Amino acid sequence: MVKIKFLFLALLPYAAAMSQSQPLPNDSQKVITRSTMVGIGATNILDTYLSEEHFKGGGISFLATIERQRQNSRWGTLMEHEANISSCDSRNTQQELEAAYNFYWGKLYRWDLLDGQLSLQAGGLLNTSLGVIYNTSNGNNPAQARAHLNLMPTGVATYRFQLFNKQMVARYELSLPLAGVMFSPNYGQSYYEIFNRGNYDHNIVPTTFVSAPEWRQLLTLDAAITRRITLRIGYLGNIQQSHVNGLRQHIWTHRFMIGLTKRFSITPHAL
Repeated sequence: MVKIKFLFLALLPYAAAMSQSQPLPNDSQKVITRSTMVGIGATNILDTYLSEEHFKGGGISFLATIERQRQNSRWGTLMEHEANISSCDSRNTQQELEAAYNFYWGKLYRWDLLDGQLSLQAGGLLNTSLGVIYNTSNGNNPAQARAHLNLMPTGVATYRFQLFNKQMVARYELSLPLAGVMFSPNYGQSYYEIFNRGNYDHNIVPTTFVSAPEWRQLLTLDAAITRRITLRIGYLGNIQQSHVNGLRQHIWTHRFMIGLTKRFSITPHAL
C-alpha cells in the first residue's frame, strides 16, 4: 500500500502537466461509437461431415461494435465482436449444438450527402471465425471444428432523421466474402488421422465467394435516450455456407437484437 501511494504521488506532477497541455488541431479529434447488443432468433444447421440431416432451432447472439472516425478524415475504422450459441434438432430427434466467435476489423471510406443527413461508407473487413458443431448422437467424430479467415467487401448506409422530436439513426451494414482460407477435414477423413497421425489431406482450403458464399447484414435503428446514449434495436442475419473437400456446411442465423449505443469524442493532447 505504501509503494502504491508513493507511485501515485510521484505521478501527480506528470498528470498535472498532461492536463494543462494544449490540444492538437481539431483534425486529430476522434469520434467513437460503441454499441453492445444481445439477440435471440432462429438457427439452421447443415454439416454433412456429421449428418445429412438439416437441424433447426434457436440461439442467442452477442454483438459488440466499435466505430472510430477521425475528424475531417474520410477514413474510419470498424471493429465487431460477434458470439453465437445455438441448439437445433432434426426431424428424427437428433440434436446438434453450435457455438462460434467472429471478429471483424477493417477500414471504410465515407461520403456525406444531404447536408450530412445521409452517410455512405465502403471498404473491406478482415473476418476471423472460430467455432464448433457437436452432434449429441454420433459415436465416432461427434464434433466438427470451424475455422476460417475471410476478406469481405463491406458497405454501410446511415440515415439521420427526427421522429416525435427525437433524434433517430437508421443504419444498414452488408458484408460479402471475396477470398479466404478455411479448415476442413476431407471426405471420410477422421480427426484422429489429422491430429494424432498427422495425415494432411488438403485440410487448409483456399475459398472464394463461389465455394464459401456468405451474406451478413445488420439493420439497426437508434433512438436517443440522453445526449450520448441511445437505445438500439435491429436485425442481424448471418448466412455462412461452404462446399469444400466433398463436404457441405451451412450455418444460417437470424437474430432480433437490442442494446445500447454510446457516442463520445476524444481529443489527444500534445506533450
